[in-house]
Amino acid sequence: MQIGLMFEGQMGLNWEHWKKILTIAEDAGYQSVFRSDHFCDPQGPFQDALELWTSLTYAATVTQKIEFGPLVTPITFRHPALLAQYGAAVDVLSAGRLVFGFGIGWSEREHTAFDIDFPARTQRYERLEDTLEIVTRLYKAEAPISYEGKHFALKDAQITMKRPDTKILIGGRGPKKTLPLVAKYADEWNSTFMNYDDYIERGQLLDSYLEDLGRQPEAVKRSMMIHMWYGKDDAAVAKRIEHLSLSKEELQARGLAVGTGSEIVDILGKWQDAGLERVMLQWVDYDHLEELYDLAADVLPHFHK
Repeated sequence: MQIGLMFEGQMGLNWEHWKKILTIAEDAGYQSVFRSDHFCDPQGPFQDALELWTSLTYAATVTQKIEFGPLVTPITFRHPALLAQYGAAVDVLSAGRLVFGFGIGWSEREHTAFDIDFPARTQRYERLEDTLEIVTRLYKAEAPISYEGKHFALKDAQITMKRPDTKILIGGRGPKKTLPLVAKYADEWNSTFMNYDDYIERGQLLDSYLEDLGRQPEAVKRSMMIHMWYGKDDAAVAKRIEHLSLSKEELQARGLAVGTGSEIVDILGKWQDAGLERVMLQWVDYDHLEELYDLAADVLPHFHK
């Protein structure tokens, strides 16, 4: 199983933090770095929020090994044609290391704050399907193409600077809307966190959708972002979770990556047994990024051979 990191782009992420994160990820041997695409939290004060595509362009130029991408980009923020252009350029620049994550968006506050249209959920799913059609068609086409969707259209459009194999990730776990889109368009399914049994059940449902479309289950990588509270020893773990209402044992029982290195290895091992191929460990403490070196030393050798 591949072990990557995930950071919230709106929770104080700035250039100093981003540069350090990318350096640590490369040096310590993490497989990937993902970040959210938000302008602010749903409540509370505004914090530093590093714009997504600017940060990914930087990542493409200063790293050599890691995969990276949005987890995920809401399709409400940018026109599908712009998303296609941004993704194509960054994937070429990084020699194919972009994992292009898409979602419908959910935080009404940031849309209201910045005067971005936030339509009803059903319409956002329609826009997501239009976006996926536009992006994938533009990436695969060798000549200008046209497309007429419910909300967006192309007319004799073409991108020449691109890769035909840009990896598409779709985030979510909805059985009736999200998973059929994953089966049709995605190279990777990133499931919203759920327990082991529910994850296995949704994975089997995705397999059935893939088979209906003539795709093999292994055509879609399975990944999940998991909340993590790591400490080098028991005392450090206790301090890390002292603000939470649940005990370490209760958090671990839910499948969250909580504990010392050996405890996290055991938890991730169970997820690997459940079929996860990549995990994005969410780290929210920008004041203690150096601890990611300790985490890597404790955990990565058990999964990265």
